[in-house]
Amino acid sequence: MTFSQQIESVDDQGTAVAKITIKELKYVATIKDRIVLDFDSSRETDHGSPLNNLIGRSYAIELTTSGQVSRIVDASDSLAAASADKTAVALLSDDAIRQRHTVAALPAAGENRLHAGENWSNLKSVSFDMMGAKSYERIYTLKEVRNTGDGRVAIAEMEAVPSVANARESHKEPATDAFSKMFDNTGSYTGELKLNLTEGKVVESREELLVEWFIVDPNPKEGQPPAALKMAATRLFGIAKVD
Repeated sequence: MTFSQQIESVDDQGTAVAKITIKELKYVATIKDRIVLDFDSSRETDHGSPLNNLIGRSYAIELTTSGQVSRIVDASDSLAAASADKTAVALLSDDAIRQRHTVAALPAAGENRLHAGENWSNLKSVSFDMMGAKSYERIYTLKEVRNTGDGRVAIAEMEAVPSVANARESHKEPATDAFSKMFDNTGSYTGELKLNLTEGKVVESREELLVEWFIVDPNPKEGQPPAALKMAATRLFGIAKVD
């Protein structure tokens, strides 16, 4: 999704109300390697799709100084335009809007004096349905501050580690079940933040989570290599300033 963000007001605590206007949208959904939905608002042939009703629509959100979406102020206009399509409605759900506009990599409010090499962290729990939920501590380290033609840009890198935080409480569901306990698992969770300190704007923020589960038959047939099953899930998040 390409969108514009216009700040409409800022209170004494620095909390801002931002108007978001959807400019472009691409959406692809696949089931078992079969494409079931392929929409691109730049294609004239897709202008009859219900998803195209979102183009030009707006909603308002409340943003804290640490990049959190604290409240959905008003999305009624966009929801009315999206009411005929469940995919469009899903894109405007409170959870989807929060995930789309929250910049998790920013330090908590008040932690505004950081030097190269210093870090901050927050917790993130992710559900993988029948494979249970995992909880991570995302650790961000300020690597450097560069002087560019657009101002001073801070660059931070993220490396997450499994957290002792209770994923069950975060998702209101068991962290593991009998099926997922059968599998060993491994994974990586990394990211990067580029923040323009002169303009106070995010240049780019991205995160990638990869988890793999695998199981080996402990009793293979005689003379045969052990059978193995491997599954993987990838979660990507990215936001970048384009204009």
